[in-house]
Parts: sequence; C-alpha cells; structure tokens
Amino acid sequence: MIRLIEKGVYLFNGNALVEDVEKKGLTAVNEEIQAAGMKPLERLPEDRESAAGGTIAANIIAAHNVSGTKNNYRIRFDSLASHDITYVGIIQTAIASGMKRFPIPYVMTNCHNSLCAVGGTINEDDHLFGLSAAKRYGGEFVPAHLAVIHSYVREMMSGCGRMILGSDSHTRYGALGTMGVGEGGPELVKQLVGRTYDFPRADVVAVYLTGAPRPGIGPQDVALAIIGAVFKNGFVKNKVMEFVGPGVSNLPVEFRSGIDVMTTETACWTSVWRTDERVEEYFHIHGRPEAYKRLEPAAAAWYDAAIVVELDKVKPMIALPFHPSNVYTIEELNANPYEILKRVEEDARSKLENPELKLNLTEKISKEGKIRVDQGIIAGCSGGTFDNVVAAAQILRGGSVGNGEFSLSVYPGSQPAMLELIGNGSVGALMEAGAVVKTAFCGPCFGAGDTPSNHGFSIRHTTRNFPNREGSKPGEGQISSVALMDARSIAATAANGGVLTSAERYGELLHDEPYKFRGDLYEKKVYHGFGKADDSQELIYGPNIRPWPKVYPLADNLLLKMASVITDPVTTTDELIPSGETSSLRSNPLKLAEFALSRKDPLYVGRAKAAQALEDDRRAAVEGGVPVRGEAEKLLVSAGMADSAAQTAIGSVIFAVKPGDGSAREQAASSQRVLGGQANFAEEYATKRYRSNLINWGMIPFITDSADRDKFKAGEWLLILDIRAAIESGAEEVGARLIGPGGEGKKISLKMPGLTKDDRAIILAGCLMNFYANENK
Repeated sequence: MIRLIEKGVYLFNGNALVEDVEKKGLTAVNEEIQAAGMKPLERLPEDRESAAGGTIAANIIAAHNVSGTKNNYRIRFDSLASHDITYVGIIQTAIASGMKRFPIPYVMTNCHNSLCAVGGTINEDDHLFGLSAAKRYGGEFVPAHLAVIHSYVREMMSGCGRMILGSDSHTRYGALGTMGVGEGGPELVKQLVGRTYDFPRADVVAVYLTGAPRPGIGPQDVALAIIGAVFKNGFVKNKVMEFVGPGVSNLPVEFRSGIDVMTTETACWTSVWRTDERVEEYFHIHGRPEAYKRLEPAAAAWYDAAIVVELDKVKPMIALPFHPSNVYTIEELNANPYEILKRVEEDARSKLENPELKLNLTEKISKEGKIRVDQGIIAGCSGGTFDNVVAAAQILRGGSVGNGEFSLSVYPGSQPAMLELIGNGSVGALMEAGAVVKTAFCGPCFGAGDTPSNHGFSIRHTTRNFPNREGSKPGEGQISSVALMDARSIAATAANGGVLTSAERYGELLHDEPYKFRGDLYEKKVYHGFGKADDSQELIYGPNIRPWPKVYPLADNLLLKMASVITDPVTTTDELIPSGETSSLRSNPLKLAEFALSRKDPLYVGRAKAAQALEDDRRAAVEGGVPVRGEAEKLLVSAGMADSAAQTAIGSVIFAVKPGDGSAREQAASSQRVLGGQANFAEEYATKRYRSNLINWGMIPFITDSADRDKFKAGEWLLILDIRAAIESGAEEVGARLIGPGGEGKKISLKMPGLTKDDRAIILAGCLMNFYANENK
C-alpha cells in the first residue's frame, strides 16, 4: 500500500519512477522505462543538481525566491489568508511595524469565532474590526458562515504556480498547483511590510501515486495511510511533498484536495501536485480559467526521496486518539477491538495529566464484539467538500441515523457548495436520514461546537484528533475521544446505527455527481477591497481588542525560572495554548495568556507570573535609579548577580522534549512572551512554524541535550551569562548554570543552531514589532 524510498530517485516523463539509476546503467533503466510504456532514453541524466531543478516545486519556488541562491529561500508570496482567530493580532502587529497598505491580496475569513461560545459581543467585535481593516488597508473580507478559510482560498484565490501564505497550519492548496504554507502571524506581518519569508532549501519528496481507489475509499483514507507511514519517522518533516505519477489522473480534484490538506499532519513544509485537464475544468467551473496552467516535472526530475502509494490497495482507515498518525484499517480494528482500544487507553493514560481520567473506549465494545460510536462529524476544509457530502448522502439516502445516542452533523465547507448540495438533493437526503446540516464553520476541528459527552466517542472527517481537540477539558474531569475517518465510512457507520462500519460495505451506492459552483454568492457578500485602501476609514475596536504589551530588548544576562517541564514525547500547540473556548480571547493577549499550558501544566501561569513580578520590581528599581530590593534582590544575590542587576533580566522558560506539533497559531509562543517568557528549551522542535513563532516573539529556541533532561525541575532557576553578546556574535552555543536546591551549580550547554542574521536581530530587539520599529526610527 505504502512504500518509502529513503534515497533519491529519478522520475522520467512524469511516469516512470526509477531507483539507483547510475548503479543500474542505461540498459536496465530503459527496461523499466519501456515497461511503463515510454520511449527509452538515449543517455542517462548528467547530474542530479540540474535534474533537481526539474521538479514542479523547484520551479515554483524559483519564481518566488528573491535570494539569488537555491540553498536559501527568501520568498515573496502572491497572497495571504487569515481567519478570525488570527487576523486581529496580525493587523495590530503590522500597524505597529509600519504597514500603510496591504501590498498583496489578503483575505480575512470568519470561520473560527463564528459562534458566541463565551457570550458577550467579542466575536462580532473582531469581525467588525476585520471589515474596517479590509476597508482601510485594502483587503478581502468573507463574512461569518459563508466559507471556511481553505475552502474559500481554493475556490477564489488558488492558481497554478502561485504561492499563498496563511496563518493557519492547514494552508494547503497543492492539488490546484498552488504551494500553500501555514505559519504564525508574524510571518504574514513580514509580507505585509514588504519583507520576505526566509527558509533553507527544502528537500522535495515525490509522492508517486499508482492505480485508483476502490469503491468506498475516500481521500481521508489515503491521507491517513500516508500520515501513518511518514509522521513518526519524520520522513517528510520540513520538506515538500510533490504528488506525481499515473494515479493522480484517477482522482477527482476535490479528492486530491482532501488528501492534500492532510499533508500538514505529516509535518511537511508544503505540497504541490501535477495538474491536468481535471484541474483545468475546476478553474473553468469557478470562472477563473486564467488561473490554470499545466504543471509537470521535467522529462528527467530528481527527487530527494519518494513515497509510493498504491491507491487500489488503500483500505478504509481510522486514526485513533491522540494523533492522525495512530492509524489502523477499520477492518483490523473491528477484528481486534479490545486489544487495540486497550492499547490506546494505556497510551492515553501516559499523556493525560490527570491519572484518574480514562478514555473507557473498551466500554464501547458490545457483547457481540462490535464498536459503538456516539457521534459522527463531517466538516471543514477536509471533510466538508462537495464530493464528500455527496458520497455521505448517497450512502444514507432512504436510511436513518437512528434516534438513540448516535448523532451526525455535516458542515459543507462553503455557502456555494451548500447551495449546490441542496440543488442536487444531497442536503435533503442527509436531513431526511436524521443528520443535522450546518453552516460553514471550523469549530469541530479545533474544539468549539459539537463536543461529545463525557467518555463519548466521536468519529470525524476533520483534520486532527489531538487531546482536547474535540472540546473536552481533562483538567475539569471531562474527557472524550475523537477518531479520524473518511466521510464515506462515517456515513456507513451512521447507516448501520452507530456501529463502526467500513464504507466498502456500501461501495455500490457511490457514483460521481457533477461538480458545480455558484460564485455569485460571494459577489453578493464578500468585500473585495484589494487596491481600494481608504485612509479615511477608522478601525473599529471592540472592548476586548487590546494591543500587545510592551516587550523589552534582550538583556545582557538572563535569570530564568523553569516555569514548566514537559517530558511527553511531543507537545502540541493545543497543549501550549488551548483551542476551543479560548479562541474568542485571541484579540486580548493578556486574557488569553491566562490559559497558557492550562491543560498540560496548570501551575505554569502562576510560576511565570511570579517570575514576571520579580522582573517588574527589578526594572522599576533600575529605571528609577534605586537599588533592587525585596525578593528580586534575594534572587539576584543567590545567583551571584547582585552587582549586575541592571544587566540581568528575570524571566521564565519552559522545557519540552519536542514542542510545537500542530497549529500555526502564534499565540502558543506569544502567550509565553507576555507572561515574561524569554526562551524555550527543547531537544527538537516539532515544526518550523513553532520555532519561527518563538523567534518572532523574541524568544530564543534553545536546543538541549537529552542527557540534561533530568536536570530540569519546575520552579527552579538557571542563569545564562552574556547571552546578548553570544547572539550578537553569531555564537551557536552558550553555557548556563542551574541554581537552586535540586540543581545547585550544575552546568548545561544550550545550542542555538540555524539562527539567521535577521533571526538574531529580532531576538536582540525583543520581538518582530520592536525590530521594525527600530528600523523606522
């Protein structure tokens, strides 16, 4: 089904994937090429470097890279995209950084804070701010319930050969020939003030598709099979996934997009697919024929690695808690339910901070050995596509989801899709079967809306099943479970009364339905302001919208409290800053920061604020020209820094083995920063996105040795001398000394690999806003 090729491979004429070309020689290579129905080569490629420039990704990147070198990218994107969890902070930061106009198209959608989950006016206040900003600076504004962010961008902004930067991790439009990159807000700020996105050369991995899916197999099945094969071994981490091979032509465009959006869960950097007549038809249907051009690899293209996917061998899949890579076939799970679910329960016990909480998944197994499900959700940019909803309706037409505990909710990804699904009878068939059809909303993907009951088991065609992503609150004794599945198998489970069922059972009911699009709905409601900036438009600030608090430049020395020590193998951004009900607070940095690490380490905020209070006392004394007194003085004396109080900032730091998997939300870093965070310690960073967020908020992304893990104790202190000088000099390593009862005098080495000149300048300034403000003086 999935085969990984770790060494590089050649792809000839987009069709023949050949390993060990130089070793095999021309004759053997031509035998493979001719077996694929192609003409033999006259000679082998002369060098890999030239052939590496023949990938689709290499050509798109080259057209956007202004660095002048292939090894270090400085990219200018064609357009930007944000939703209502992120755009307020981005715009506020850009204003503080000197922005006067949106220099490129910037779309703001309203698909995350669409429900007033916490009461009050703050969600709609953010939306009014976004519309006023679109008018003042020349942006695109998509009102709430009209489309989820990635559905809108696919429909209205994608184009073959383009690059789009979004402040959401699932910014993926590769199936439409568009390289989408999901990053934290500060990276969008850089584009808004005319700067570049900087990244070292990324390897390109061929995803070589063969065959065609069997009836009942959907895009989520293919995606989960790939994620299960590559995530844990980091096979594509920070790389480009380029989908090629004869199997691409056997997939409808929406099927391709359903696979593509899930590439985020592999930890890759971005993705792109070869394009064909089906993509051309898609753009024609959307009234944008000029957005199409054929994208193919060169006649001989070199890839740094490859993933071979036999589509005809993919089976219906399920990803069990707590990660999209925890995959099994539904067939395998149904054959061994107790063994597998027991294993998941035991693994969960090690991840949940409350040892009394249990998933109780084995209780979902009936006396007959069947797995009973409580809830099904088909939603968002991955599940709510036209094709997926049509397929679910075909399976459920004339049936019933039942009137017991099981429920089914369906959220089409956009209003134009909804209208066509009403027109072709799909919405009616779903509603007649007892499903609830709702408007375009991302909530089920990040824990807002459709939260199952305590110990409930929900199957979802959404993007993630991290802890708390379904909305449960382990810290308050509430826990439920989410498994990821394809819409087809979710519908099959619904048709079978909530008993976990593979869609292969209903494969004969599935057939293609013509795809249509009603773009006139957007023309009636979307504000199209690019190129129409109006300085007379005042920004509308609601009472919850607050500016970023003042951030100070990096001090000469740092005295840091270990505010949290997390030894889990991976720490997600959802654990660093919870999703769900806190989303409405994301326009208020100080209020949001109160929730930092709340579901992973409830003591973190108190420890960080205690350190921050000492720093406030120290800074007030220094700026007032008086000696430091009280607890701050005692701390400085214990560290041997009494004579250097003016040069030694007090702050906090967290340690996590591998932090940052998941969302691009900058608040995972900024919430630490506004609480006085100065750095992170990690053995490895899970994503480039999170590391960039740390840097852009002036926090040093230190790397520590695994042997030092046991030296870190929450609540204790450590001292880093001459850190400012080290950053200025380009040093990649500094020493630190642990202070306190448990680690008195112990020394550790802190590494700072890969910091660019700009990274160091931002850290020295204290954050990206300070960096730009300094330049504008």
